[in-house]
Amino acid sequence: MIPLHDENPTRHLAWVTVALIVANIAVFFLIQPRADTTEGFEFSYQYAAIPCEITQGEPLTVGQIQDTVQGDTTACDEQQAVGPSAFPDKQPFVAVLTSMFLHGDVFHLGFNMLFLWIFGNNVEDHLGKAKYLAFYFTSGVAATAAHLAVGVDSTIPIIGASGAIAGVMGAYLVWFPNAKVRTLVFAIVVFFVEIAAKWLLLMWLVSQFILSDDSGIAKMAHIGGFVFGVMFALAVRESLRARRALWRSGYIGDDAGWWDNRHGGRVDDPTPPYGSQIPPYKGPIR
Repeated sequence: MIPLHDENPTRHLAWVTVALIVANIAVFFLIQPRADTTEGFEFSYQYAAIPCEITQGEPLTVGQIQDTVQGDTTACDEQQAVGPSAFPDKQPFVAVLTSMFLHGDVFHLGFNMLFLWIFGNNVEDHLGKAKYLAFYFTSGVAATAAHLAVGVDSTIPIIGASGAIAGVMGAYLVWFPNAKVRTLVFAIVVFFVEIAAKWLLLMWLVSQFILSDDSGIAKMAHIGGFVFGVMFALAVRESLRARRALWRSGYIGDDAGWWDNRHGGRVDDPTPPYGSQIPPYKGPIR
């Protein structure tokens, strides 16, 4: 299934989401060499996040990279970290951010940017530009941390914006569970169908658990980013204080919020069933 468009219009143009899409496309076509070339291989090791580098706090040596290429799964061991660094100026923690702009091929890039546009614009519409950007990168960091948790000594680069986008998808699931998403389905025949966001996103999440460990996909990064996005969105939705701090003023409301998050996601008029028809909230500020 491929989502194509959500029936969930925004009040503001999602400038940050557009800028992220443009930046990712520009990096792929103008800066990053093809991944299947020697230059692309070296570029990934120079700019992508690598679990072993993050845990050791320093770049891999030439010998460690050579061992990795030869299939050595113990290349991160300190005893093998001898010889000069392959990229001595590399900052492993900065690479956690730069790796979010790298992609393996045009399909990897295309699907990531499609998901970012469909689900990112509404999340940005609620949070505003700066807070959305901070949430996006924090989701990416959380995704990297989840990947590290199951492969702390890996010497294979992590590339892609998928973890950060998964965080955005998790937030969308909580804030717009019943928004309709027009989806292209491949079965015996190809057809279009409208699916509630909650079912589409939950099916995507389940699919991550059944991916093979040899698929080359950092599925734990996807799962970690998604779970972080869900937890963040739940915490914000359930707290008036958090909504006041993080949501744009038009969406805050008094208790459950002017957005019908709990009972149906997007509505045609953002004020019902709350707005002026609900008495002022008198309960505790959570």
